[in-house]
Amino acid sequence: MGVDLRQVVAGVLTLTMFVMLGNMIKRDHFDSVEGKFPGVRDVEFDSEKVSDQGLVTFSKKSTNGPWIESGQELKPCWKESTFDEVEPKGFVTFSLTNGPEYHVSQIADAVVVARYIGATLVLPDIRGSKPGDERKFEEIYDVDKFVKSLDGVVKVVKGLPDDVSIRDFAVVKVPNRISDDHIAEQIKPVFKRNSNIRLATFFPSVNMRKTTKTSASDSVACLAMFGTLELRPEVNEVVDSMIERLRTLSRKSNGQFIAVDLRVEILEKKGCHGSSSAGTKSCFSAQEIAIFLRKIGFGKDTTIYLTQPRWDESLDVMKDIFPKTYTKESIMPADKKAKFLESEDSEFEKVIDFYMCSQSDVFVPAISGLFYANVAGKRIASGKTQILVPSDIPGSAASVTSHFSPYISKKNHMAHSCYCK
Repeated sequence: MGVDLRQVVAGVLTLTMFVMLGNMIKRDHFDSVEGKFPGVRDVEFDSEKVSDQGLVTFSKKSTNGPWIESGQELKPCWKESTFDEVEPKGFVTFSLTNGPEYHVSQIADAVVVARYIGATLVLPDIRGSKPGDERKFEEIYDVDKFVKSLDGVVKVVKGLPDDVSIRDFAVVKVPNRISDDHIAEQIKPVFKRNSNIRLATFFPSVNMRKTTKTSASDSVACLAMFGTLELRPEVNEVVDSMIERLRTLSRKSNGQFIAVDLRVEILEKKGCHGSSSAGTKSCFSAQEIAIFLRKIGFGKDTTIYLTQPRWDESLDVMKDIFPKTYTKESIMPADKKAKFLESEDSEFEKVIDFYMCSQSDVFVPAISGLFYANVAGKRIASGKTQILVPSDIPGSAASVTSHFSPYISKKNHMAHSCYCK
């Protein structure tokens, strides 16, 4: 039987077209993004190569990026039994300001001062950025947990006695991470004269690196910073429901998600433009973060949570590369939005972001500062050490371990002084 040459040629052409179509389908989604952002491409993560370094254990449950298994929750090195009870005389008052990343440090300083001078600590109020924006401590944090955790260390009362007026308090400025020497020289004499003082914490530095110098107050500072503050149940339930929603959306990555601290209003400030004298950048845009995550191996199906209060058009580039990118307005339960999304300056929103970033599988700080530093502290304590510091990667790909936060790779966060393995 003869063979029609035209049929053979037609068959070969048809087969070739199917092969070409298959290749186009595989590349289709990310080719469109690569056209907009040169230098970004799909990368295959070499887990074996990095695992051999002995630095981390990569998750075997997910193939959608360089996810790293969380370590064990660390145990506190401080022991409450080592704190001798002191009969308090006089009062110390203070306020929590500027958001939860500052609250952690303000609590620690106030507890250390009250303990050192032997005073009763008055439960603080919470003040927002706008005049008159005040909340009670118990609206956000668990009062019972706070008081109980300081039992035997510092006496805590909810308010001043009727016969004590706040007008008679001497105001004392307190540097963050206050030292025993500073208390002895600058604060104790004032307390002896006035019996009552009000603390105003200022932040000459926002780094939380551990120091080689030790003091008698170290255990008190560790307890106050890491063992006193918990969200009140209602607020904690909102955080839990949002995390559960993100895990449901992350089925292709085994329920894992990335939290990125990225706030447009901060990125627009002058301090965010350009690099420091050391050649490092202090903040990164949505486009830069998206490209960074792709280059270190996270796939397009990765779920990302942003701390930006409301969606902004500058974030569209992130959604182009990572379609599963969300802000709190799209994942918060509908019946909670009226209370917890009442305004862009809401203290609730700041607290929610802080705890979302503390509990995510990966944390990426697009902005350097105290938020990054104190989130890192909470994550170190809970064993969630995948904190990635972004950079402008010159090539098409890079190892994820090259971008671990120095707080993790060098173990130089003060949390490492407070927790034991």
